[in-house]
Amino acid sequence: MKEAGYYDESITNRVVVMVEPYSQQKQIQQVVYRILDANLDRTREGLRIIEEWCRFGLNSAQLAGECKYLRQELVIWHTEELRAARDTPGDPGTDLSHPQEEQRSSIKALLQANFCRVEEALRVLEEYGKLYHPKMGQACKQMRYRVYSLETNLMGYQRHQLLRRSRLYLVTSPSESLLSTVEAALKGGLTLLQYRDKDADDTVRLELATKLRQLCHTYGALFMINDRVDLALAVDADGVHLGQQDMPIAVARQLLGPQRLIGRSTTNADEMQKAIAEGADYIGVGPVYETPTKVGKAAAGLEYVSYAAQNSSVPWFAIGGIDANNINDVIDAGAERVAVVRSLMQAEQPTLVTQYLLSQLNRIKPET
Repeated sequence: MKEAGYYDESITNRVVVMVEPYSQQKQIQQVVYRILDANLDRTREGLRIIEEWCRFGLNSAQLAGECKYLRQELVIWHTEELRAARDTPGDPGTDLSHPQEEQRSSIKALLQANFCRVEEALRVLEEYGKLYHPKMGQACKQMRYRVYSLETNLMGYQRHQLLRRSRLYLVTSPSESLLSTVEAALKGGLTLLQYRDKDADDTVRLELATKLRQLCHTYGALFMINDRVDLALAVDADGVHLGQQDMPIAVARQLLGPQRLIGRSTTNADEMQKAIAEGADYIGVGPVYETPTKVGKAAAGLEYVSYAAQNSSVPWFAIGGIDANNINDVIDAGAERVAVVRSLMQAEQPTLVTQYLLSQLNRIKPET
């Protein structure tokens, strides 16, 4: 009898074949089983973490249901023989860690970390599953694609939820104290910021946008870029705000993807209806009053505010010359959300002004 692991040229037309001994095959099989077991656990745990936020944080039965469905599909493959291969005391990976895993800066960071965890584990299951069962690799591949879609839908859902909850929208203007003013407003409760600077060099815009994005991330606020889709993508902004002369919403959507927000400025009923039909996530309504921010543009007036209150099917923000002195007139005309520039950018105490404006807007019954 020839030894296991021999070379035999006679049976393969002189092609050398290495025959693995039975004991080695069993050893490899057990390693594969341990890999599958560990990654099935990792995937299910990550999905459960995501599911809990969908259920309790977002109150979304649809998103929570998708997580549960994926977990139950994985249970089918988590067989007793895979579980039996588990060797936790002998696993050198249990002591491995990284400083980034020790803390999470926000819910978004927590969710993204667990989506990465799930997607990586599913890729492992897809490849090693091919050694276990003919259908396991394909099944895990399809689940990975579903997780990609879930991630897109969830992150987009969060942005839309925060957009709907946002009452006050700060649009920046060039200022030497830009960062400190914005942070002061964020401390006052601001949850929606747009970086707007028509004249700065791109290097300056990129640097400031990156810092503003980080500030918004720290305070849990949405960060939008005025006009520039490329800049929004470069700094991972939550979306863009487009004027009437900017690119079509459909083109911006194709570039940004479905998860980011797109706003559109409107000055009359026709522009409003067109923006909604084209898929704007929100619209600006104004200018309510004449403002130096829009030189030469006539005020749309409170009449347009009232029209938007009756006819807009998407969130909208009254904008243009609104400040602490006239905000209640705008609210009385039907506005539930306002966008401001000068009243915050030029305020001596941005935090207090933010708090006052929000206090007036929050007298309105919150949207359910």
